[in-house]
Amino acid sequence: MTRLSVNINKIATLRNSRGGNIPSITDAAINCQRFGAQGITVHPRPDERHITRKDVYEIKPLITTEFNIEGYPDEDFLKMVVEVQADQVTLVPDTHEQLTSDHGWDTWGNLAFLQEVIARLQENSIRTSLFVDADPAAIEGAAEAGARRVELYTESYARLYSLGRDKAIEPFVAAARFAGNVGLEVNAGHDLSLENLNYLYKNIPELKEVSIGHALISDALYFGLEVTIQKYLDCLR
Repeated sequence: MTRLSVNINKIATLRNSRGGNIPSITDAAINCQRFGAQGITVHPRPDERHITRKDVYEIKPLITTEFNIEGYPDEDFLKMVVEVQADQVTLVPDTHEQLTSDHGWDTWGNLAFLQEVIARLQENSIRTSLFVDADPAAIEGAAEAGARRVELYTESYARLYSLGRDKAIEPFVAAARFAGNVGLEVNAGHDLSLENLNYLYKNIPELKEVSIGHALISDALYFGLEVTIQKYLDCLR
């Protein structure tokens, strides 16, 4: 079964819009796991517009499943993830001012940098995943950099799904197979939803993990968090 990691950034966005501690990020992490999620994902950004560094340190002792921390690997980020001993770090090529991740790594163009970062994380027993487009060259570069996994950036799959899901999934099926051939495990994330998740899962059964935040938290406004998590888990069965 593919693991469901719930990205709780949007809950932090709601909290930060008012100040204070409502809704509680720590309660969200506890309850997502209690309701069946097999991991918690956070993406702390330097401006702390959603998840803060303080959140990261407070969430870690509450994790009973897996803690996945996303981010650009500057020195502050690397120091934080090593200190909290994240289970998985997903490296993204985002600039500090980006609204959301919108492209994968140029792994060959950043090869020396990524090799150095990944070696440092591996020395601290942290599994590393690289956020990449569904591009064999980028995936081959991820393997050369020493990553254990890649996370396929699924925005184009989600955007094109309603226009023809068979065509939309093709590059991702090919990318996942290529990743396996070069010794990498495969995660996926970005714009996955109740509409498109099951088809992705059925066509890429080797998926280790999906990380879902915006759509899942939005659905929870209507269905409630517990029911929503069960609906997403049903898509992965």
